Amino acid sequence: MSERSPGDVTVLLLAWSEGDRGALERLIPLVYEELRRQADRYVRRQAPGGSLQSTAVVHEVYLRLVDQTRAGWKNRAHFFAVAAKAMRQILIDHARRQAAAKRGGNQTRFVLEDAHARTPERSVDLLALDDALDRLNQMDESQARVVELRYFGGLTIDETAEVMGSSPATVKRAWQSARAWLFSELRGAPA
Repeated sequence: MSERSPGDVTVLLLAWSEGDRGALERLIPLVYEELRRQADRYVRRQAPGGSLQSTAVVHEVYLRLVDQTRAGWKNRAHFFAVAAKAMRQILIDHARRQAAAKRGGNQTRFVLEDAHARTPERSVDLLALDDALDRLNQMDESQARVVELRYFGGLTIDETAEVMGSSPATVKRAWQSARAWLFSELRGAPA
């Protein structure tokens, strides 16, 4: 299959938004690998012996996205932003089920990192991260959204800026500030 441009994804998303089910069938192969790479990153961040499988995460994201009637897709970045939100919820739900099954012990741990950076990884309890993101959202909704798009969606600075309708410089500052705040908040959480 030849390499497709982000514009191809956008055209198919718009057609799907207008009710063309065939567009969805043509879209899935174009976005599947990116969704799979995102899911693989999360699965690799699990503690050894984790039960989360990347294929299952991608399939669950797919089911949630297909259920999005009248999503009003704008472009590829918007699609991956919605996918990021779905993936975050799937991961949180999984972590909660595991914690409940183990009565609070052995919670799923993930690494808080920039998906595109080459900095050392830091292990984070996903439930603690979700709680911290909720607190950050109450203080600064924009910074919380940047974290969700970058961390859970794997979007670049430029893609995040496009989704949020702001400049890359603004997104970069928000990302740096949010990461610093989250690391500070999570410092007390066991790694």
